[in-house]
Amino acid sequence: MAKQPQLDKNGFRKFGMLDKISYAAGDFGCNMSFALAGTYFTLFWTQYMKIDSLVFAALLIVLKVWDAINDPLIGSLMDSSTKQYKLGKFKHFISIGSVGLMIAAALCFLPIQGAPMIAKYIVCMLGYVAWDACYTVVNVPYGSMLSVISSNAGDRAQLGAWRTLGSLAASLPTGMILPVLLYDENNDIMGGRLFVAALIMGVIGLLAFRFMIKTTVERVHVAPRGEETPKFNFLESIKDFMHNRAALGATIFPLGMLLGTAGAATATQVMFQAYFKNAQISGAMGLITLFPMILFIPFTRKITEKWGKKEGASFGLVFSMLACTLMLIIPIPANGTGIAIYMLLQLMNGLGQGIAMCVGNAMMADAIDYHEWKTGKREEGMTYALHSFFRKLVQGIGPSICLVLMVMLGYDEALGAAQPDAVAANMRYLVAGIYFVGSIIMFVGTKFIYNLDKKTLEQMQKELGRG
Repeated sequence: MAKQPQLDKNGFRKFGMLDKISYAAGDFGCNMSFALAGTYFTLFWTQYMKIDSLVFAALLIVLKVWDAINDPLIGSLMDSSTKQYKLGKFKHFISIGSVGLMIAAALCFLPIQGAPMIAKYIVCMLGYVAWDACYTVVNVPYGSMLSVISSNAGDRAQLGAWRTLGSLAASLPTGMILPVLLYDENNDIMGGRLFVAALIMGVIGLLAFRFMIKTTVERVHVAPRGEETPKFNFLESIKDFMHNRAALGATIFPLGMLLGTAGAATATQVMFQAYFKNAQISGAMGLITLFPMILFIPFTRKITEKWGKKEGASFGLVFSMLACTLMLIIPIPANGTGIAIYMLLQLMNGLGQGIAMCVGNAMMADAIDYHEWKTGKREEGMTYALHSFFRKLVQGIGPSICLVLMVMLGYDEALGAAQPDAVAANMRYLVAGIYFVGSIIMFVGTKFIYNLDKKTLEQMQKELGRG
């Protein structure tokens, strides 16, 4: 006879390991798509499909206009909905979006090398728009859902940590296996294989979403909107977000992180292609910063309960800033010794960011509660949508700015891995500089803008009746 799960006082399954694995599966599903697009999208369309780097940078910025409509639109749609979905509003959107995400991710890598350049522009933009829309339909409700799985600060910290673990698990095949399969003996990318890789990873991601939908329990229930509820005001929600210091701080923190990962992604690939001349290990090296986070996951709850999310994250980011400073000023030769030095500094960077990354997602869930505490309005979808909008803005503008800087420093996409030595060295300093700026932004957002220290957080949850 199967063992019956233990129930809490409200009749829900008690929070436990299944909740953490389930929530991690959601970010695994998201990142099976995002990790591929974030790492190879630019290289595919510039080095393989031969779109000029400056033109591609302009295309990325234009595409972010879609984000200005896309993310808040989906968030406001969820918050204004009065319909009672069978799966719940979060799981309903995730269920629909996850199918589209699988298809759209493959469309981003259609290998049409012989097509006219105008056709390449159109396919590139349409593929990205479709992928971005489906990603939003999945990611906004997924991120918002953390706030309703549990109101306990320790539980939320653990969910945030396990979400990071899910992201790392998805990044492993992208970082460890794909570079070996996608780069030839001259360190040039074999873009034709990316379409198949996107399809396979899309199917795996879809299965992860199905598991999450089936096993997730929402324990925090907010009264549904009724006819007496004030009409949802889109502009008012944006104004509320800009006055929500907790949301702004929890958003600025990942912006710095994404500047270092998404912003420097193409320059990093070129650095390994042309400077270290070993593109096949680029993915594994990129994961160095993520591995230390695993060390902190078992201790996330204890660190959060003893010191608080803001306090623990700020302390760790000091080490990240130091590592990024050293990466910029220490000589890193273009040989095996240089690779080892780079690896050690990235490991140090990852150790500093480890606790901050583990609690970062939970910080956003607390920011959603903070909005309710200060305004009396519960707007999970809109709050997280605006958070997601700014993240995706950096994910688009960051690589665009980086591409422009790369061209200014002499990079020529037509040469692929055969960049001149001086240009290859410039890529090494550009990567270090972007990481340096990103680490400072992360620290400022967490230490000086995010305003929910341990004491304030406890007071907020108590007054909301969830302490």
